[in-house]
Amino acid sequence: MPAQIGREADSVLFLKCSVAPLYNQNQEIIGAILTFHDVPAANFSLGVEPEAVFENLDRGFFIVDQHWRLTAFNKKAQEITGFRKEEAVGRHCWEIFRADQCKRGCFLRATLEDGAPRIDQRVRILNKAGENLNLLVSTAPIKNKRGAIVGGVESFQSMGVALVPEELSPVPGKVEIIGQSPTIKKLLEMLPDVAASNAAVVLEGESGTGKDLFAQAIHQLSPRAKGPFVAFSCSALVETLIESELFGHVKGAFTGAIRDKVGRFELARGGTLFLDEIGELKPELQAKLLRVLETRVFERVGGTRPIPLEARIIAATSRNLVQEAQRGRFRLDLLYRLRTVPFYLPPLRERKDDIPLLVNCFLARLNRKYAKEVRGVDPKVIHFFQHHSWPGNIRELERVLEYAFVFVKGAVITKDHLPELESPLMKPPPEATLYRESGERLRIQKALQKARGRREVAAHLLGISRSSLWRKMKAYGLL
Repeated sequence: MPAQIGREADSVLFLKCSVAPLYNQNQEIIGAILTFHDVPAANFSLGVEPEAVFENLDRGFFIVDQHWRLTAFNKKAQEITGFRKEEAVGRHCWEIFRADQCKRGCFLRATLEDGAPRIDQRVRILNKAGENLNLLVSTAPIKNKRGAIVGGVESFQSMGVALVPEELSPVPGKVEIIGQSPTIKKLLEMLPDVAASNAAVVLEGESGTGKDLFAQAIHQLSPRAKGPFVAFSCSALVETLIESELFGHVKGAFTGAIRDKVGRFELARGGTLFLDEIGELKPELQAKLLRVLETRVFERVGGTRPIPLEARIIAATSRNLVQEAQRGRFRLDLLYRLRTVPFYLPPLRERKDDIPLLVNCFLARLNRKYAKEVRGVDPKVIHFFQHHSWPGNIRELERVLEYAFVFVKGAVITKDHLPELESPLMKPPPEATLYRESGERLRIQKALQKARGRREVAAHLLGISRSSLWRKMKAYGLL
């Protein structure tokens, strides 16, 4: 393999290179061996100009000199940051990237100080439009022939828009939507306008697609961001308890009501109430919820004092509410009241290009959780992931990686570390829709058998919540 490198400002060295992976005794990739020797320039040809290779890399790429001024800035870097090459070259790197790490913990600065490269580190920057972006960055030093560091190079890849800086998030933890697929990009573009309004929203998508994250993101970007975010699952309790949880009750309203109770409608005052699995509500409760949305007033169970509703309602469902309404299972008037802005979150099998980004995100999170230093996954694993059907969607992907973390000993996750999964599907089934997937009943039965009837374990194997498993078991007659 031919290569061309620079030694000094006006000196170029031509090499012939060979590279091979380095394995440990467990056949895990732990490094690489590179051999090379110099060749006369007259015998050397890349076939393309080196600048063309640099310009067309699929990652952002820039070079800084000893004074931290940008000397190179490729097309992908321009695309990600929004700055043209003419605007960037000659300026200090922190003027362009405006990253959190520019003030503390700059990875490129650390590399130039100790000479050690950094691989796939997460940073947050501001692009030219003022949006927060999550990046994966890798750094390396540039040395002259005497071994002195004379500059640095950084490559980077966008992981998507970071909706809210961590320190500003009123919800524990930070909410990030990771993805670069066209559908996710379109949803992210819609978020600010949707958040700025007070319109009711229904988030539609299969279990595990991240509906709760989008609900929190809408809240955090809204004028109600300083208020509470109250989440409630409509499938978690029996009907009589759901009414008390939502509306609250007064002392003596029913047997066991030994004191007054504040409901979720009141707890969410000044903020957002997130009603998950709204499609599970029984008709009687649907009618009561509709009345609250129409009048913006409610009463506690057993009470007579009207209480104003001062919260925004965001609902979510893994059902097709239009079909449910046509079948008489969901009130059409309630659907119209709730579904001012419908949001469809695609299943993971429809956004497979986002899988490498999601894997990197989960690796960083799991490394912190398990105090490990797993660098990445084998390319064969990524290929397998991108051809798997992912019935449990993003939640299933995270559980699969966490399973692998328990058993991996080296720095790379291979297929040997993965739990037993169904054979990957090269194409999604043609009948695959938002709400049902062929063979789901059989998968649930197999999971229950493996878990010996323990629903919590079965839900974990399927990558879905216990409440979702209970609902699916009920729908398929498995209770």
